[in-house]
Amino acid sequence: MKHSIRTRLIIMLTFVIVVFVAVNIIMNISLLETYYTHQKKNVLVDVYNDVKNMDTYSSEESYYYLDGLSANNGVTLYVFSLRSGMLWDYYDFSYPDVDSGGTAFNIIKGRLDNYINDYYGYSELDDSYQKISDEQDYQMYKIFDEKIGSNYLELFGKVDRSTFIFLRANYQNIKESAEVSNKFMTYIGIMAVIAGALAMFFIGRKFTKPILELSDIADRMTRLDFDAKYDVKTDDEIGKLGMSMNTLSSQLENTISELKTANNELQSDIARKVQIDEMRQEFLSNVSHELKTPIALIQGYAEGLSDNVIDDVNDRKFYCDVIIDEARKMNRMVRRLLDLNQLEFGTDKPDMERFDVVQVIKSVVSASDIIFKQKNVELIMYEPQPVFVWAEEYLVEEVLTNYVSNALNHVNESGIIRIYTRKIEDVVRISVVNTGDRIPEEELDKIWVKFYKVDKARTREYGGNGIGLSIVKAVMNTLNRECGVNNCEDGVEFWFELECAKN
Repeated sequence: MKHSIRTRLIIMLTFVIVVFVAVNIIMNISLLETYYTHQKKNVLVDVYNDVKNMDTYSSEESYYYLDGLSANNGVTLYVFSLRSGMLWDYYDFSYPDVDSGGTAFNIIKGRLDNYINDYYGYSELDDSYQKISDEQDYQMYKIFDEKIGSNYLELFGKVDRSTFIFLRANYQNIKESAEVSNKFMTYIGIMAVIAGALAMFFIGRKFTKPILELSDIADRMTRLDFDAKYDVKTDDEIGKLGMSMNTLSSQLENTISELKTANNELQSDIARKVQIDEMRQEFLSNVSHELKTPIALIQGYAEGLSDNVIDDVNDRKFYCDVIIDEARKMNRMVRRLLDLNQLEFGTDKPDMERFDVVQVIKSVVSASDIIFKQKNVELIMYEPQPVFVWAEEYLVEEVLTNYVSNALNHVNESGIIRIYTRKIEDVVRISVVNTGDRIPEEELDKIWVKFYKVDKARTREYGGNGIGLSIVKAVMNTLNRECGVNNCEDGVEFWFELECAKN
C-alpha cells in the first residue's frame, strides 16, 4: 500500500541510522584535534588556578600537592620568583628544586628566557610562538619543539606580585592521545545513542500520536464531550478513521447542543438568584442591627419630652439635640448605604476624565482642616507637584474623604497623618498613613466588609458604622483598580491606585 504506516516507518528509521553514522564519522575526523587542544587548554588553566589559590609553595605539604598536580594532569610545572635583575641565576625556584647546572635547567632555560624578556618588554617572542589565549594574568602558546619534533602547549603567568608560573604539556603523547581520542569517541557515541533514542521516540510518537488522539476523542465522546475533532492530514487508514470519528462527533453534538445551552443558562439564573437572596438577607440584617440603637434612643428621648418628665430648659434642649444627632446619623448611614448599593448593583459606568489628583487631595484635606486643628494632628503631604490621572473625580474624592476621615478617627493623640503620591510605572499610588495602633493581621482582609468594625467601642465613640471602607472597595472595583491596607512601623497605611495620565 502506497501510504502504509509500516513502509514509511522502515524508510524513516533507515534514513535516521544512515544520517547518524555519517555525522559520527564527520565529527570524528573534523573535530578531534580541536577538541583535544581545548581539553589540554582547560587542564593548563585549571592547574594554573589551583597553584594561584595556594597560600605557600615552600612547605612539604605544598610540594606533595604540586607533585600531584604535575603527575595527575600530565604537565611540567615550575613556580619561581625573581630576586634581582634579569639574569637567570637570580631566580628563586619555589617548585621544584632546580639545579642551575642540571639537565632540567638547560631544557627549559630557553623558554623561560623568552617569556621573561617578553613580559618585561626587553624582547618579543618570535613567530614560532602561536598565542592561543591572552588573559590578564597569563598567556598560553602553542609551539613546536624542533629538537624533539613534538607539539607543546605552554602557559606563562603571574601568581602574585613577584611569583611566576610556567606550565608545559605535550599533547602528542601517544598514550594520552589515545585516551583523549577514546574519550572523545565515547562522547560522540553517547550523543549518537541519545540522539538516536530521541529520534526513535519522536518517530514512534509521530505514528502513535494519531491513534492516541483518536482514542482520547472516543473517550471524550463517551462523556458527551463532542468539541474535539481529529485533524485529518493523511489518506491512510488513520486518516479515514479520523474522518469517520469527526462525522459521528458532529452529528451527536448537534443533537445535544441546544440542551446543554439551556441547562447552562438555567444554572446561571439559579446561581444569580441565590446570590441576590443572600445579599438581600445580609443587607436587611445589618441595617436592622445598625438602626436599632439610634431608633431606641430617639424613641426614649422623644417619650421623655412627650411626658414632660423634665422641666429644665437646658435638659429639654439636650434631649432634642440627642434626637437630632441620632436622626442625622441614621440619615447619613442610609445615604451611604444607598451610595454603596448603587456602586455594587448599578449599571452606570464611571465617567473617566483627566484631572490633577493632588488638587483633589488638597480639597479633601482643606474640608477637614478644623478637625485636624481640634485633634492637634500634624499633616504631612509628599508630592507638591501636580499629578494627573484618569478616573471619575467624584469617586476619587469619595475614596480620599473616607481614607482621611478614617485616619482622623484612628490617629493617636497629637499624632501625624502622612499623604503620599507616588508614580509606579503607569499607575499613581496614593497612600494615607496615620500613626497609632496597628490593625491585627487577621483583621486586615475583613475591614472591607460592610458593617465590620475592628474596635467596636471606638467606632461607637466617633459614630462610625463600618460602611466607609466598603464604599472605597466598591469604588475601586468600579474603576477596575487596586486598593489595600498595610501595617507600618508606627501605624497603618491605606492606599489605592489610579491610571497615570501625562501632565
